Amino acid sequence: LLESFLFYEQFILFFSSLISATLLPGGSELLLIYYLQATPEFATGYLLSATLGNSLGSLITYFMGYYFYWGRETAQSKHQKACSFCRRYGSPVLLLSWLPIVGDLLPLVAGWLKLPIKSCILFIVLGKASRYLLIVISTLYLL
Repeated sequence: LLESFLFYEQFILFFSSLISATLLPGGSELLLIYYLQATPEFATGYLLSATLGNSLGSLITYFMGYYFYWGRETAQSKHQKACSFCRRYGSPVLLLSWLPIVGDLLPLVAGWLKLPIKSCILFIVLGKASRYLLIVISTLYLL
């Protein structure tokens, strides 16, 4: 019974993290903290679920920018700073994809600019994992 409950929690956390990483609002951090307070012994599973879901959400956003062309020129002119930031620093800017508001835009711009997918995946996962790891460590320390 506990295993099925844990799977259910991890699936909800994964889905919440995925939604949070797209252009839709979400609250995966609060959900992670809630789950950690209830069952801290499953911290590793929660960390992996949140990181995987949030990274996948950012990759969905990357591919939206990569493959969908409608309104790209208008959007790029509207987001000049993000485009020039990504052009200047390349895929390492995706380490910042965890940031609120601008973090959702960076994978989209990386897709528009067709930055290399392998390095984009690496930096997205590193950035997301670092954020969630910090949340897990902080929460467990405060418990």
